[in-house]
Amino acid sequence: MPGFNWDFMENKFLEFFNYWITDFWRFVGSFFVHIFKCYVLVCFSKFEQFKSLAVVKMYQQRGKYAQAFVHGGLALVMSLGVALGPSLVVGEAEAQSMISSGVGGAVIIGGEQEEVEESKVLGTMTDSVYLQPLTEVSDKPRAEKIEYEVQSGDTLSVLAEKFGVSVDTIRWANPEKIKSVKTVLKAGDTLVIPPVTGVVHKVKSGETVYSIAKKYDISAQGIVDFPFNDFTNDETFALAVGQVLVVPDGVMPDVQPWSPTSSLARVLTPDAGSVSATGSWIWPASGKITQRFLAWHKGIDIANKSGGAILAADSGKVVMAGWLDNAGYGNRVMVDHGNGYQTLYAHLSKISVKVGQNVKRGDVLGVMGSTGRSTGIHLHFEIRTAGGNVNPLNYLK
Repeated sequence: MPGFNWDFMENKFLEFFNYWITDFWRFVGSFFVHIFKCYVLVCFSKFEQFKSLAVVKMYQQRGKYAQAFVHGGLALVMSLGVALGPSLVVGEAEAQSMISSGVGGAVIIGGEQEEVEESKVLGTMTDSVYLQPLTEVSDKPRAEKIEYEVQSGDTLSVLAEKFGVSVDTIRWANPEKIKSVKTVLKAGDTLVIPPVTGVVHKVKSGETVYSIAKKYDISAQGIVDFPFNDFTNDETFALAVGQVLVVPDGVMPDVQPWSPTSSLARVLTPDAGSVSATGSWIWPASGKITQRFLAWHKGIDIANKSGGAILAADSGKVVMAGWLDNAGYGNRVMVDHGNGYQTLYAHLSKISVKVGQNVKRGDVLGVMGSTGRSTGIHLHFEIRTAGGNVNPLNYLK
């Protein structure tokens, strides 16, 4: 076209393109970058913070509701088993009859209600299956302590045998009412009876399973394994201040036990099998002689503040082990050496042997203590013969 300026038109077109197209998309890109940085990234950041807090909280509480889920699942399975069991085991007719017998003759199974005659139900039950009544006695302990009203004729030993716990367990649970071994129970009084032999402990601030176990001379695992002890965290066995723990086989510290079973050591000396006395006597304990053989003191006393093991002076058979009369010698062991001699080891804190087992010379019988009529940690040691007690210092080497 004559006179038409193509260069001018090209420049105008480029101006238009750069202004409306390029700049527009540049604006759109800048807009979305702004939105992403100012809003999307902030939202993601807050989400990450929330997720981190949630993860930490869930990690801390892991296992807390596991027991509830497990119990709920078992309850659901048992319910389904009761509801659907008969129809799975026998035919529909037999199942209908079996269920009907338990609901008075009326039953609905996948249809309308039917009346089942008693004779037919009985006939079906007799012909198809005989259900033997079965009662199983649970071997689990009680979950909690109970309150028992004392009856006429009750004694500590009678109650201990009745509830399957030690005398000391009842005594420690009722310190205000049972203050000595001679305490006579009064009919009508209320006593607290723990579920098992041991101690019932109320948790104080700062205490842990491990510190409580150490206090009562048992392993922490024993507390954890008791099925009715609960923890605020099943992973760390954390405790809540004020909660009540059962400490199975726990022994109250700094208190002289009354029950012979309370003095049984955690690890017992194994039976030595067939033995015979050597006639050569060894010292039963290490320490200082604080009381010699006298007319009114038919043995010797060996004291040691650190306690220590008590050893059999010679081989023989254990004929006595325990605290038989709650006084006098306290926890004691007597060994018959089969050659006319017997040895007595008294005031032990722990006993490591049982009546009837054989021990070799030097076997551990127990631990030095201060039970019975005693003013301090020591061993009272006697050598007895048919003619009476003899001076141990004439025999020990």
